[in-house]
This record gives sequence, C-alpha cells and structure tokens, in this order.
Amino acid sequence: MTSAVPASRGIVLFAHGSRDPAWRLPIEAVAAQITAGAPEALVRCAYLEICSPSLPQAASDLVAAGALSLRIFPLFLGVGKHAREDLPLLIEQIRQAHPAVRIELLPAAGEHEKMTALMAAIAVA
Repeated sequence: MTSAVPASRGIVLFAHGSRDPAWRLPIEAVAAQITAGAPEALVRCAYLEICSPSLPQAASDLVAAGALSLRIFPLFLGVGKHAREDLPLLIEQIRQAHPAVRIELLPAAGEHEKMTALMAAIAVA
C-alpha cells in the first residue's frame, strides 16, 4: 500500500467485538498495514460491543488528533442488524458530537467487490 492519505482524514475500522482478546488481532493487523503503507494516516479500530474503544470514542480520538473528516469501514462480512440498524445510530451520534467533521461510511467489507473476489481466490487457491 503506497497511497497518500491526507493527514486530516481519520480512518476507523469498525468491527463487532468479542470477549476473546485474540479475536481483535486481524482487525489490528489491518490497522497496522494501513499505518505501514500510509504513516501519515490517522487510523483507529473501534468495536460495537464488549471491546473498546466504541465507534463514537474512536471518532472523538481521531478528531482530537486533527482529523477533519472520517472514513468508517465496517469490517462485517454480511449486512445484518448491526450494520442496518446500530451503525446508523452511532454515525448520527458522531455527527451530533462533531458537526463540522465530514463522515464517509463505506459499505461493509463483505459487500465490497474486491473482498468477495479475494475470498473466492483464497478458497480456490
């Protein structure tokens, strides 16, 4: 990854959360790859439940670090209740807390054409 990310843009990797500490490792590995490829990127992991930080807290941390816009990437394979119902409420909380910050919500990872192609390639490799 060698793309330039504006330092004023924060990236949040948003996942479900788990009591098992090892569950977080793949999400944190994605964050580490973003940081390695774009050291100027402001990146945080956030979790819906059980783990911290929450999405609103991660957003606030990024805004405090200088982010003027946030790109939120839900790391869900499917779009269930969390992505359809819980996530829009959390986004609204962030918008109310930080009205001057532009928020870009990406589709869930499992809906991304590149992700489905990668999973298919892994399955047949």
